[in-house]
Amino acid sequence: MAIRLVTFDALHTIITPRLPIYVQYSQTFEPYLGVLDPDALKRSFKTALKQVQHEQPVYRGGAEEWWGDVIRRTAIGAGADAQAVDGSIGEIVPRLLKRFSSREGYKLFDDTLPTFQRLRQLNVRIGVISNTDARMRAVIEDLGIMHFLDTLLLSEEEGIEKPSCEIFQRACERLGAKPEETMHVGDELDCDYQGAKACGLQALLVRRPGPEGEEERKEAEEILTGVQVIPGLLSVLDRVQGHATR
Repeated sequence: MAIRLVTFDALHTIITPRLPIYVQYSQTFEPYLGVLDPDALKRSFKTALKQVQHEQPVYRGGAEEWWGDVIRRTAIGAGADAQAVDGSIGEIVPRLLKRFSSREGYKLFDDTLPTFQRLRQLNVRIGVISNTDARMRAVIEDLGIMHFLDTLLLSEEEGIEKPSCEIFQRACERLGAKPEETMHVGDELDCDYQGAKACGLQALLVRRPGPEGEEERKEAEEILTGVQVIPGLLSVLDRVQGHATR
């Protein structure tokens, strides 16, 4: 069956931090908290993010407070003085939120634009489904790709998040596409690949090669047997055209 709609995850799929997130956090923290160990910051951010995602799903309490909690835990977990953090958090949080609301914090992957352009030429509709807050809308606007999108679903705005079938179904319904005519592309095994497959969509898992596998976003417990893995977005075009010729 031909693919009529391709939906993409946002972060680490079509866009990427301009510098690693922990580096951008370090730069913002330094005037207030001094220099923190980069490796400690990297570990601390990952831990803090997972904790808050578990405790407050779908940005419960509002995105600014949600991210404020992540930022505070990241700084303290990386060794910053808790009193100094609490004394400066009111300035740090707005600076980081602003930075990650535009091209200052993010950039497109090199293959995003050509992939979107080619999908348009193939008359395939394009959507983004992202477990992010509303600032992602501003990022996509600033990076100049909003006009390619036929739909944009952000978990904070929708009140649900991947891997819930409802968020995938909403994308299909808004564009009049059946799940089996839709392909979802993302970098998270559970949220993107398994979630989409469980909801009746076609799915591809992006695993970009990079230094130390950093861009591959692999978890130690991942099992990729039988998973359709692609090294970048241009491979999406091969799969879409392959479906069209069946």
